[in-house]
Amino acid sequence: MKLSVIVPARDEALNVAGTLAGIRIALDAAGADFEIVVVDDGSRDATAAIVQNAQDRDRRVRLVVRSAPHGFGYAVRTGLDAARGDASAIVMADASEEPSDLVRYHALLDDGWDCVFGSRFAGGRRVTAYPPSRLVLNRLANGLIRAIFRHGLDDTTNAFKAYRREVIEGVRPLTSGGFELTAELPLKAIARGYSFTITPVSWTGRSSGTSKFSIAAAGSYARILASVARERRRLAAGATRA
Repeated sequence: MKLSVIVPARDEALNVAGTLAGIRIALDAAGADFEIVVVDDGSRDATAAIVQNAQDRDRRVRLVVRSAPHGFGYAVRTGLDAARGDASAIVMADASEEPSDLVRYHALLDDGWDCVFGSRFAGGRRVTAYPPSRLVLNRLANGLIRAIFRHGLDDTTNAFKAYRREVIEGVRPLTSGGFELTAELPLKAIARGYSFTITPVSWTGRSSGTSKFSIAAAGSYARILASVARERRRLAAGATRA
């Protein structure tokens, strides 16, 4: 199975080289077939130049430069469109994810799961330097999502997830332009009946640069949750009539 690693990046010149190196080392050591698709989302620093240099040295790295409108969701959707693998994993450019977890994702997909959902709070791994205020909001938001959808996943908003190609095609159209895509993708996959497994993952807060997440996105999350909840009801009603 070839894995496309989708890395959305905006002004990540201080982090992106280390992120790419960690991914390549881990997947190479596991003997995995992979590509890394970095989507530069309007960076005003040297992010694109650094990725271009990595691409020149390793053709498994591909730089995609996205024009406006900018946003995390738009960048990920661009990367998914450009992916050539049998499955795609979304990885942040700030080196917050542990590359060894990506190797486990690849193995679980290869075992036959449609989706692999990482949880930073499932136990057995470590979470380091998570800003306290954001952690409280994360736990409240994910608790609410879990109560509404009853899917057993306690970290729906974690971007670090992986999907087979047929899942990505099956959940289209994707509508999110911002970080709410982190909820839209898994919730649509679950609603449409794709299999998934939950695995503990580690997370480390960024040591350089600035997070692009904004609490102002709460309204967009609410829109996505309402949309998928309506879809789930329609699908359940159709199954009952059948």
